[in-house]
Amino acid sequence: MDAAAEAGADAIKFQTFRAEALAAPTAAKAPYQAATTGEDESQLAMLRRLELPAEAFSALRDHCRERDILFLSTPFDEVSADLLADLSVPAFKIGSGELTNLPFLRYVASKGLPVILSTGMAVLAEVASAVDVLRQEGAPPLVLLHCVSAYPADPVDANLRAMATMTAAFGVPVGFSDHTPGQAVALAAVALGARVLEKHLTLDRDQPGPDHRTSLDAEDFARLVGDIREVESALGDGRKVPAASEREIARVVRRSIVAIRDIGAGAVLGPDDISIQRPGTGMPPARLNAVIGRQTRLPIAAGTPLEPHMLT
Repeated sequence: MDAAAEAGADAIKFQTFRAEALAAPTAAKAPYQAATTGEDESQLAMLRRLELPAEAFSALRDHCRERDILFLSTPFDEVSADLLADLSVPAFKIGSGELTNLPFLRYVASKGLPVILSTGMAVLAEVASAVDVLRQEGAPPLVLLHCVSAYPADPVDANLRAMATMTAAFGVPVGFSDHTPGQAVALAAVALGARVLEKHLTLDRDQPGPDHRTSLDAEDFARLVGDIREVESALGDGRKVPAASEREIARVVRRSIVAIRDIGAGAVLGPDDISIQRPGTGMPPARLNAVIGRQTRLPIAAGTPLEPHMLT
């Protein structure tokens, strides 16, 4: 929590589950879990070791308040959702594994809190079914997170354009739950319009446990947050107008209609009197045909950009 707050993250998310309600004794570990925690125990046994006691979450929430960072947690069952609602979480973050658990989604939606729903492993029709259930139960504010549920996920599988597909299909904000190594794909997601970005954070990637190796350490996470803020600021408002920093440059590198010889007052300008040259402080090149044949009001020295008041 301290590392996330110091990095400038908006929120930190935990997981709230009861191992016995989440996995059957016969459930195998995912391959990445077996690779990082061994194959000798079941998924249930692993989850028992990782389960936080219910009373821990109030302490986590209180410390988040002290650090001015949003406290979120992913519930995996109704009892866990009740616990988090009682702790006044601002939203529910629902993991990809629960996308097709429509009874659970219905229960979560009944709480009336905003929902951030990951969509890993899903086709669009499955996402549509989940969205329909949430909307049938009161339509809480919804964010969909595109996700590739592999640990780590290969960047070639990221398919970030799926975010735009979901935005068009459901008309809700879309983000990205990122399991790829490093930061490049996460930054690309923000540039493509991700409104929420989720990334795993650890204090030590060598710690035992299933997710540490696919997480960023505190230094890299802080760098990612800083880079995201830079990308956000670079996105702008979409209007095609010059930046304030370009205005002086435009005066230097754009061109004007310029006198290329000394011209007396009352002269009729011809093609041999003028050229299109820098700086861009005079009449623009688009006015060239309108300038030829005009009469000068006053003497014009060679090298002077022409201005309207110089001509009759």
